[in-house]
Amino acid sequence: MNIIVLGVAGSGKTTVGRKLAARLGGNWRFVDADAFHPAANVEKMGRGVPLDDADRAPWLAALAAHLDACAARGQQVVLACSALKEAYRRRLAVSREATRFVLLKTDVATLEARLRRRRSHYMKAAMLPSQLAALEIPAPGAAVVIDAALPPREIVGRILQGLGLPAGRREDSPHGP
Repeated sequence: MNIIVLGVAGSGKTTVGRKLAARLGGNWRFVDADAFHPAANVEKMGRGVPLDDADRAPWLAALAAHLDACAARGQQVVLACSALKEAYRRRLAVSREATRFVLLKTDVATLEARLRRRRSHYMKAAMLPSQLAALEIPAPGAAVVIDAALPPREIVGRILQGLGLPAGRREDSPHGP
């Protein structure tokens, strides 16, 4: 199974994804989709120019190939990825036995505040409107939707509950994160 934690910039995908993978433990691996962007995409976003579908195509292909390679090794993945459009989500879920989606969603003011606090990330608050415009909310039942304003630990608990997964390792245990 793969779990794709999706949402616009500032929703907490990376923070929550890391905690979720650690909480699940075992054979789960965290992957951040940002690491798969070609240099041209990073440069473009760094200039404040939103990506289009053509820009995202090689990125999505690299992510899909990576998910396939992880599956071939028997690894389960928690992927932090914007996955803004249904077509992107279909691309990431193709040929995988089980892919679950989690949408982290919150108000614009919270997202903007988080993005303004970022220091060394190419995604700036000025690009948030383009992401919100591109976001296609998953159909009812297609994703677990969680309020991204909640504390990360609570979000992880709600994700596990929403996906019907065991609680995994406790964060405060000596063996947990």
